This record gives sequence, structure tokens and C-alpha cells, in this order.
Amino acid sequence: MEGDGNAISFKVVRRGTPVRSSDGVALGTVRRSQEAKRENIFDGIVIDTKKGKLFVDAPEVARIAERAVTLTFTAAEAEQHLHPVPSRLAGRLGSTKSARRAKRLGERVRDAWDRR
Repeated sequence: MEGDGNAISFKVVRRGTPVRSSDGVALGTVRRSQEAKRENIFDGIVIDTKKGKLFVDAPEVARIAERAVTLTFTAAEAEQHLHPVPSRLAGRLGSTKSARRAKRLGERVRDAWDRR
């Protein structure tokens, strides 16, 4: 779209930039862009929506401009293309030694309860 400004890199897109579907419906705002560090390529965008943080994969981003990000799908197809983003903290805490011990303890308690 002409009113969106010039095309820019995913590395400089600003937080809060509007994200629109291909039919012009506002879906949310940019939270951050993600890069596959090893390959040094664009991986996708995390957007803030009314439903929380959602991820849009790179092939589904049609254009990143100064004032808006346009996606390849319509608003009706958004449910199929937007994926929930798990908490980074939850991912880290799930693999700690304490979390693994608590999980094993919970499994033992559940097994004991089932055997009663």
C-alpha cells in the first residue's frame, strides 16, 4: 500500500507498528521480529493481539513497511496462520532440575493415588 511508507528490513521494524491482513483488517501490533541466528534469516513476527501474543511465520509476511506490516492472508484465515507464543520463562523453568524433580514426584503421587 502506498500509505504505509517505504519497505524496510525486519531488523528495524518498530514495536507497536500496526499489522494488517491482506484485506486491510487490523490484527494487532508488532511486538518483535525474530531471526534464525545461525542462518541469519527472517523467521517471523510476534504480534500483540486481543488474544495475547501470536506468532506469524516469515512466509506469511507479505510486506514490512515504515508504518505497517501487511500479511499474505485475509482476516477470515487468521486463525489458521497465527500461532500462540509460549512464555520464555515457562520454557526455561520447565527444564530446571527442580522442575524435573517436581514432575517425577507428581507422577509418583499420581501412581500411588491410582493404586489405592
